Amino acid sequence: MSEKQAWVVAVDMGYGHQRAAYPLRHLSPTGKVIIANNYQGIPKKDYNIWHESEVFYGFISRLINIPLIGGKLFNLYDKLQAIREFYPRRDLSAPSTQLKAMYSLIKKDWGKDFINFLNTKDIPLITTFFSVAFMAEEHKFKNEIYLVLCDADISRAWVAMNPQKSRIKYLAPCRRVVDRLKLYGVPRKNIFLTGFPLPEENLGDDNLHVLKSDLLSRIHNLDPQKRYRQKYADTVAKFLKTAGEDIKHPHHPLTLTFAVGGAGAQKKIAKDILFSLKKRLLKGDLHLNLIAGTRNDVYLYFQEQISECGLAKLLGKNINILFALEKEDYFQQFNELLRTTDVLWTKPSELVFYAGLGLPLIMAPSVGAQEIFNRTWLKTINAGIAQNNPKYAHEWLFDWVDSGWLAEAAMAGFLDGRQFGVSNITDVVFNGVKEPAKNYQLM
Repeated sequence: MSEKQAWVVAVDMGYGHQRAAYPLRHLSPTGKVIIANNYQGIPKKDYNIWHESEVFYGFISRLINIPLIGGKLFNLYDKLQAIREFYPRRDLSAPSTQLKAMYSLIKKDWGKDFINFLNTKDIPLITTFFSVAFMAEEHKFKNEIYLVLCDADISRAWVAMNPQKSRIKYLAPCRRVVDRLKLYGVPRKNIFLTGFPLPEENLGDDNLHVLKSDLLSRIHNLDPQKRYRQKYADTVAKFLKTAGEDIKHPHHPLTLTFAVGGAGAQKKIAKDILFSLKKRLLKGDLHLNLIAGTRNDVYLYFQEQISECGLAKLLGKNINILFALEKEDYFQQFNELLRTTDVLWTKPSELVFYAGLGLPLIMAPSVGAQEIFNRTWLKTINAGIAQNNPKYAHEWLFDWVDSGWLAEAAMAGFLDGRQFGVSNITDVVFNGVKEPAKNYQLM
């Protein structure tokens, strides 16, 4: 356990907020992330507010699966949490209706019991959810308050009611969020460009030896015709040279990982993936990981589709389903799988920042306004490509591999993403660093 301690707090609502907190868990006095909406002794009133919000979030996320009206209903809700266009630059500090409603509940003592518990230790708070930061400020948390931002752009709901007077400090994953916070009225002194906290087990030491070794193997799989390496051999050699001697063969077969979000809204894409890639899977020249996370219904759906596709005999061989009862176990197993993943197929959630691990992303449709901006950010750094029709993945996926496009996307994510989020956050919180040193990346 780290000698430097801070409360590390997330909420159990989807995966994003806990995924961002997981790499910081070693800073917690308990060695674990504390869940603000489900802790031992939470007052029933507080629990009910959180629970209703979580149920509503899950319901809204799954609306898109309802034929005809689902998309329209979801879009109607999404307008309430929309992120306003960035240009022209202007004052966007006026609080939103969503933010006012949140503060109304906090002023009625929502979260006070939780903050009283945190005040039993005089250590900083690092949270990945905005309402926890607001609770801490309103209920007189006695140490510093840091808010980790989890998307490539954010709505007004992420910033305090009166940002000019607020003492909350914001830890931004990319430059666009830094600039957005300024439009919302946050003083520059309270904004820190740290990068998203990536799992350190996927990085290695400060020289990123684990990441570079994994990426070198990945590029061999993603560039079988050597089209990318013939053109960019010097780039690969320059940035991956500490990974050791170049390898003549990759460490693993070509591996695709498909991950659904916490609401399980896009699980049906897996059916098309399985049927489209069936011949490749039967030949054994492709491995497929299906990520059910902690959702048993998604796990059972994956099992059913594998059987219906006639691929049950491959389960546990070159088809694997990741399912865990606890989210901490899921994150640990998922991070381990990523080391031998060549292509990550998922919606543009907080996982867009995992492009920094040298992972090319195939982007499923966005779910929510923030994911539209995540998609734009990922395409801007050339680390992600929008999915084509999943029914024809057996054609376009391998066209992208043979062309070297995915190898190029892998290197782009590595070069322009940010890998040092955890160490940068630690420097800001404990060492008083104003501008983290490892901020040479473009985005």
